[in-house]
Amino acid sequence: MSREPLLRLTSAGLYCSRGGFHIDPWNPVACAVVTHAHGDHAVRGSRKYLAAESGSLILQHRMGPRAQIQTLPFGQAIDLDGVQVSLHPAGHILGSSQVRVEHKGEVWVVSGDYKVAPDTTCAAFEPVKCHTFITESTFGHPNYHWEPQSVTFAEIHDWWRDNQAQDRASLLYAYSLGKAQRLLAGLDSGIGPIHAHPSVEEMNVFYRQSGIDLPATRSPKGEMSPSEWSRSLILMPPASRWEKGLHFHGHYSTAFASGWMVLPGEPAKRGVERGFALSDHADYSELLAAIAATEAERVLVTHGYIDEFVATLKSRGYDAAPHKSFRCKRPPRVPE
Repeated sequence: MSREPLLRLTSAGLYCSRGGFHIDPWNPVACAVVTHAHGDHAVRGSRKYLAAESGSLILQHRMGPRAQIQTLPFGQAIDLDGVQVSLHPAGHILGSSQVRVEHKGEVWVVSGDYKVAPDTTCAAFEPVKCHTFITESTFGHPNYHWEPQSVTFAEIHDWWRDNQAQDRASLLYAYSLGKAQRLLAGLDSGIGPIHAHPSVEEMNVFYRQSGIDLPATRSPKGEMSPSEWSRSLILMPPASRWEKGLHFHGHYSTAFASGWMVLPGEPAKRGVERGFALSDHADYSELLAAIAATEAERVLVTHGYIDEFVATLKSRGYDAAPHKSFRCKRPPRVPE
C-alpha cells in the first residue's frame, strides 16, 4: 500500500492527487467525479464532470446547460493520469454509482449513497471488491430496519383506500428525485388517480426520457371534481407543506415516506398523520452485509452515524475509522 492515501479529504472534499480529480466535492473543482445528482453530492461550477451514463439527463439539468459532463456506462474504466476510474451501480436513485479507483494494484471504492433493496427505477447495487471501502452510515444504527418493500407498499395502498372510504385525498410527501419515482413505480394506479407536484413531475420527465417506465400523472393544481379529489393520491415534496397556491379541493390525509419514519413519534414531528419507512439508503444490517461483500481490508465511514458505526465495525474485526468531512460530523436529517 502507498504511504500517501489514494484518496484524502481536502477543503473541497475527497481528492485523488494522482488522478487530479475530486469525488462529490462540495465546492467547484477542476474535475468532479459525481456519484449522483442529489444536491449534497453534486454542486454547480466545476470545470468538468464525470458521472454514470444512466443519470446524465438529470445531472445536466441540475448542473446547468453549460456544464461539461462526460459519462461512462457502468463497469467501463477510464484512465485519469494513470489512475483507473470506473463507476458501478449503487442502487440509490437513477444513475447513482459507486466510484472504483485503482492505482498500481491498490483499489478504493467510494460508495456514495446506496441501497440494496430492489428498485425498478435504477440499476441494482453491485458489490465491488476492494482494499478500502468508504461507506455511508445514514442509518448505521440498530434502530433502523426496513420491512420488505412489498409490505410497505401494501400499507400505503391500505391507507389510500381508507382515505377514499372517508372522502379524503391522500397527500404523500417524498423527496422529488428518487423517492417519488420509486413510489410512483410501485403504486397500484388501479386504486385511483395519481397526481404529482410540478417539482416531482419535472424529475418524472427525465426518468421517462431515460427509459424508466412510470405511470402517467397529473398536476394537483388543475381542477378536480370532488369524486376525483377524494380518490386521488398526490405525491408532494416535503417543502410543499409551506407552499402557497396549491388548490386543495377538500379533506385530505397526510403521510411521509422516509426511513426516518421507523422511529416512534417521527410522523408527528414532521407534521403528518402517517409515516411509511421506505428509504433509498441501506439499513443497519444491509450496510453490514454490503461491506462484507466488498471483502475490504479497511472501511472508512462517513455521512451519518459515523462514530457508532465505526465502533460496530471494529467490534466485528474490521480495520475501521471515521472519515468525517470538514463541513459537519453528521449531515442534517433530510427525508430519504
